[in-house]
Amino acid sequence: MNLIPELTAKAATYTALRRDIHAHPELGYEEERTAAVVVQWLKERDIEVHEGIGKTGVVGVIKGNQDGPGLAIRADMDALPLQEENNFSHASTHAGKMHACGHDGHTASLMAAADYINQNRDFAGTLYLIFQPAEEGGGGAKAMMDDGLFERFSIDEIYGYHNWAGYPEGHVALAPGPVMASANEFKVTITGKGTHAAMPHLGVDSLLVASHLVQAFQSIVSRNTAPLEAVVLSTTKIVASDATNIIADTCAMEGTVRCFTEENLVMVEERMAKLTAELCSAFGSRGELHFERAYPATVNHVAQTEHAARVAEQVVGAERVAAFTPTMGSEDFSFFLQAKPGCYLMIGNGDGEHRDAGHGLGPCALHNPSYDFNDGLIPVAASIWVALVNDRLGPNGIPTA
Repeated sequence: MNLIPELTAKAATYTALRRDIHAHPELGYEEERTAAVVVQWLKERDIEVHEGIGKTGVVGVIKGNQDGPGLAIRADMDALPLQEENNFSHASTHAGKMHACGHDGHTASLMAAADYINQNRDFAGTLYLIFQPAEEGGGGAKAMMDDGLFERFSIDEIYGYHNWAGYPEGHVALAPGPVMASANEFKVTITGKGTHAAMPHLGVDSLLVASHLVQAFQSIVSRNTAPLEAVVLSTTKIVASDATNIIADTCAMEGTVRCFTEENLVMVEERMAKLTAELCSAFGSRGELHFERAYPATVNHVAQTEHAARVAEQVVGAERVAAFTPTMGSEDFSFFLQAKPGCYLMIGNGDGEHRDAGHGLGPCALHNPSYDFNDGLIPVAASIWVALVNDRLGPNGIPTA
């Protein structure tokens, strides 16, 4: 690997920084301490700082020694509502909250890159350091945009990364086009007629209707979606009576829909609405569908993905860069990519051998209570960000108007 020596020399400092953030996890829009740590770090290096964007978001600004275009790199800051099962020295000190997705490492990586870039401003343009709140379901990217992120800062391209558990440590995976699915939630309320469970003929069983509707929804994937298209429709929650001898008046179903294209999403929502109305009516009940579009699909831009791949090869070696297989998981970096050209890439977190003694017995998988970010990735990711700045804000980088 061609890592920046100054970054590897200070690896212990960046590891301590990451572990401090890990020990003090904060949920979406509650990242007051984390944001304060970021702000202090930036101000100590005389980096221009803008606070409170999207409630707890922070933007640092580093200007090169010449005027030029704007490049943004994003790190997410929030943790998950999960009880950590690790008991090593930097385990969470906040019950029920844990950095189980590596946002602590993403934040530390960008802070490390800022540390170096701030002292090496031989580029033409401006680097914007975006420390984003509430990626885990809170839509923090959109909140920052709604708060004027792209109006206040002249950003031409935007990049971000996620550590990828189970992928070889320090290897990079990326691809143009859709790489993560959209995330959408639904709730169906079925209104029937409650009765005694021993006298079902006197009522309309809303739970029975729900069981048929779950099966009918699966026909959307198996019979309305082209076989080579990726669509997931999962009903994950059904709530009806709270007693064994009651057929409830109402039954509520909830779940998620994941896909990569707008066309499929529209089709799925329309079919769900039609099935809900007509199937429920056929049973003598009434069904109402509430469909919420949370995160759009994460779609990388072709040119920016090529730039990121070229830079990654320079840093980790071409043999460690591969095409990413799209996942049905989702990311709110998607909002940024709808507004600006950019790329979201993955860096392998390894299989868990990096974890300190005292880790939980579970796998080192994302959103797992035994997970921990691999600190060896910090100089790797930071070196990629430095190389990206030099590439995109160099003589052959982002075209100027």
